[in-house]
Amino acid sequence: MHRNDSDRPPRTPAPRPLLLLDVDGVLNPFAAPACPPGYREHGFFPDDDPPVRLNDSHAPWLALLSARFELVWATGWEDEANTYLAPHFGLPLLPVIRFPPVPFDPAAKVPPIAAFTGDRPAAWVDDAHTAEARLWAESRAARTLLVATDPARGLTEETVRTLLSWWDNPTPL
Repeated sequence: MHRNDSDRPPRTPAPRPLLLLDVDGVLNPFAAPACPPGYREHGFFPDDDPPVRLNDSHAPWLALLSARFELVWATGWEDEANTYLAPHFGLPLLPVIRFPPVPFDPAAKVPPIAAFTGDRPAAWVDDAHTAEARLWAESRAARTLLVATDPARGLTEETVRTLLSWWDNPTPL
């Protein structure tokens, strides 16, 4: 029997790759000795010194990235990232990866991230990738990219270009 294309069920598009976002050192350049140009300080947590520093120019970058990736908070901020940062940057509420109580060793991020990502492609932007994170990334079958940021500079245009290029130009096997 001949079957034409209209008889086939529609294909479900593959899910977008995950983009795991840390906050401190990525969106908040906490290690800068003073508030960097283009950033403003916010008193979300009055006892914190320095205060949270955010750059409004990150909003269009995050919007661009959200068109290609499924954004996920991978930060000790957990739900507070949705409370404070999602509205600031015009983002919807994002999924949140749960970590041990703060403070925790950066290597403790790896097991929850591994569980959350499963077999989906993922890019992880963080200022503190550990040897455990690199080993996890290298051992995955799914495409994986670790992007390190300078905690005094945070997210840059170069970082955004790297992420977009990585997903748009896969390396042949």
